[in-house]
Amino acid sequence: MSILTVKNLSHNYGGRDILKNVNFILNKGEHVGLVGPNGEGKSSFMNIVTGKLMPDDGEIEWSKRVRVGYLDQHASLDENKSVREVLQDAFSYLYDIESEINESYEKMATATDDEVNSLLETVGELQEILEHQDFYLINSKVEEIANGMGIDKIGLDKNVFELSGGQRSKVLLAKLLLEKPDILMLDEPTNYLDEEHIDWLKNYLLNYENAFLLISHDISFLNSVINLIYHVENMELNRYVGDYDEFIRLRDIKKKQLEAAYKKQQQEIADLEDFVARNKARVATRNMAMSRQKKLDKMEKIELIKDKIKPEFVFLESSATGKVIFETKDLVIGYDTLLTKPLNLRMERGNRIAIIGENGLGKTTLIKTILKMINPISGDVELGQNLEIGYFKQDEDLKNENNCIEEMWEEFPGWEQFEVRAALAKCGLMTKHIESKIHVLSGGEQAKVRLSKILNKKTNILVLDEPTNHLDVDAKEELKKALKDYKGGIFLVSHEKDFYEEIATDIWNMNNFKI
Repeated sequence: MSILTVKNLSHNYGGRDILKNVNFILNKGEHVGLVGPNGEGKSSFMNIVTGKLMPDDGEIEWSKRVRVGYLDQHASLDENKSVREVLQDAFSYLYDIESEINESYEKMATATDDEVNSLLETVGELQEILEHQDFYLINSKVEEIANGMGIDKIGLDKNVFELSGGQRSKVLLAKLLLEKPDILMLDEPTNYLDEEHIDWLKNYLLNYENAFLLISHDISFLNSVINLIYHVENMELNRYVGDYDEFIRLRDIKKKQLEAAYKKQQQEIADLEDFVARNKARVATRNMAMSRQKKLDKMEKIELIKDKIKPEFVFLESSATGKVIFETKDLVIGYDTLLTKPLNLRMERGNRIAIIGENGLGKTTLIKTILKMINPISGDVELGQNLEIGYFKQDEDLKNENNCIEEMWEEFPGWEQFEVRAALAKCGLMTKHIESKIHVLSGGEQAKVRLSKILNKKTNILVLDEPTNHLDVDAKEELKKALKDYKGGIFLVSHEKDFYEEIATDIWNMNNFKI
């Protein structure tokens, strides 16, 4: 049974075609991965089918009474509520039914016998809905999901405005899971989850009986939970049965078949063109030549799919740092509240440190404090000599009106335009991306622009805060290779074990630093 059907969908965004005449079908219970390079339209597709964006053309048909739950990359929360209240909002429709039952009982005080009987019948039906939906177990359901996602450690009675960005994302995801919609739509849900809670979400989705559509560049995570792939590239959407590894195998077979068909057709075209050229002037063979020319004119030409430009990351390196890169003395970090006990940390030349731990423990705050972007609550940070720092911050300014060229010129004002374009192209960005404004780019494309700024400055220490969050598979692998080749120091925040374990010489777990 089809839950969602999309026919001939086309969409243009920021002056460029994103999707063209794509078709899509989602059936009940299917677990679908939506994959493809950065900027090919995955998030746009989700926004269109959920009504957040209007397509230029096409039909979107949902089956009746389908409840859709959507977690996008920029979802927000009501900051006046506690975490518990936000999670309980997942059951707001049940609380409304409870209110209706209470109102019915109040009406009975002044109702006639017939009206009382009618109200009792209504109450019975509503009560049955509450019991069927486990209304009286809501608190235990909230606590179960909160425990699984690590939200109990944040504090259910904590106000939302006190949460970090990662904690907010976690609460939004938990609320969505509690709603248990008929179709779950998740855009990069693991970006702000630590390893423990990624494993919990993996197990949850494995046992999820309803349908879901998932965007993720975490291949291990994808492979463990999906049974269908829709691949978005070159404005097309293609369906493959199986996990991500099976999709790669089938796509390679399809590519080889297309190349063979293209080669065969090109030979046929050459033969026909040669016959026409040799025979069109001769009276005896003119009709045969015209017949072959008509065949040429009507032939539907096979076009090979252009391979996307793969990124090429090479960090420019300056002379070595002094022996000590930084040292902290009884450092306590935080904003209004303390996040750590006094820390005495030291990073030396040659160290490559990965910082791991749950959201909200202060990973980003530690980075900003060490870089002296914010003040510590107490204690001190002493930076070493001859530091040339390349800093990758976690998120871009969503209101940035610069295009990519203007953004690079702010960092490299002396560069010619061809130098800017070449640097951005090396990061895997095409002309259509390079000429677009930053705020219309996908998260992965924005990350590549920020990386380009760092790649083209000489550094001897890289401070990277979740650099892989939005990067596609090719970019992530290339970044890993570039960091392994880099001779300077690395101070890296990451939740992806597959990424950091081949890079780091030391791992600092923020759980060991908390009060």
